[in-house]
Formats: sequence, structure tokens, C-alpha cells
Amino acid sequence: MASEVQTRPMTADELFALPDDGFHRYELVRGELITMPPPGAQHGGIAARVVSLLDPHVREHGLGKMLGESGFRLETGPDTVRAPDAAFIARERVPADGLPEKFWAGAPDLAVEVVSPGDTYEEVHEKALEWLALGARLVWVITPRRRSVTIYRAPDDIVVLDAEATLDGGDVVPGWSARVAELFA
Repeated sequence: MASEVQTRPMTADELFALPDDGFHRYELVRGELITMPPPGAQHGGIAARVVSLLDPHVREHGLGKMLGESGFRLETGPDTVRAPDAAFIARERVPADGLPEKFWAGAPDLAVEVVSPGDTYEEVHEKALEWLALGARLVWVITPRRRSVTIYRAPDDIVVLDAEATLDGGDVVPGWSARVAELFA
């Protein structure tokens, strides 16, 4: 009679305690550890550009906090922790004593995902819908190959902007806008 080895789901705390090997990135999906290679230079540059374009406006107007790739604990029992390439959290949600040391509990108000060469449309679309379902108010999916941004406001409110269009923060990051092409500069 063969015995079956059972593994229990990993927790967000266990994920946070993993040593940094300097190479891999990790997410946790319903207790299952997902290992990802580090992003390429183009991907990292676009993510950094998003933060550098939004952060001055967010700070100047006291709108909240911009974050680079940071973990968000989206579900518990079993735990899900995702890390968008950039994120915004509205001021009213930021604790007076600052950001937590560990993962943020809940979704950001804005989640930004940069599509990597190995990502499929279906994977990226499902992840954007997951962000919305778990509390994000706005999701931007940036596609370098097409020099476009897909804006998700709701599962039935999805708009694609080309490089010449203007991207704005809507009611999530009010008053902010930039040409899509600036994300790729």
C-alpha cells in the first residue's frame, strides 16, 4: 500500500521569512509557493518609471503612498500574497505609524503589472481580474511590446490605451496624468 505525502499550505509569515537568494521572486497563491525569475531590465525600468512619475504627485498632494514591488496579503486560510510591480495605497488606508514591516493586509488601491516576455495574455488578464476581485480599485497592465496600457476598473470596464494616449489616475490617484509613451521613456 503506497503512502501519500501530504504537504500543508505555506503561510504568509513563512513566505516573509524565506531567505532572499538574490535571484528568485516569490508569490503565494492559496498556500502554494510560486517561484518566478527576476524581471528583465526593460521590465524593471518601466516599473521604476511608473513609481517615479506617480510618486511626486502623490507626495505633493498627500494622496497616500507609492510602493515598488511589495507583497500584499490578499487572502488567508490558505494565504495568497501577490506583489505587483508598483502599487498605490490611498492616504486614508495608511496607518498613522506608517507602513507595516511585513506584507500589506489587503489589496492596493492601484496595482500596476508590467507584462514579461514569458507571460500569456490569459495569465495577465486573470491576475488583473484577481486584483479587482480582491479589492483593488484600479489595475494597469503595461505591455512593453505593444507600448500600451490596459486599464481595468471593473471586469466589464477594460480599456486599452496606445502610446499616444493619456493615462490618468481617475478617482484613485486624482489629478495625475501622463502620456503612455512616458512610461517607456
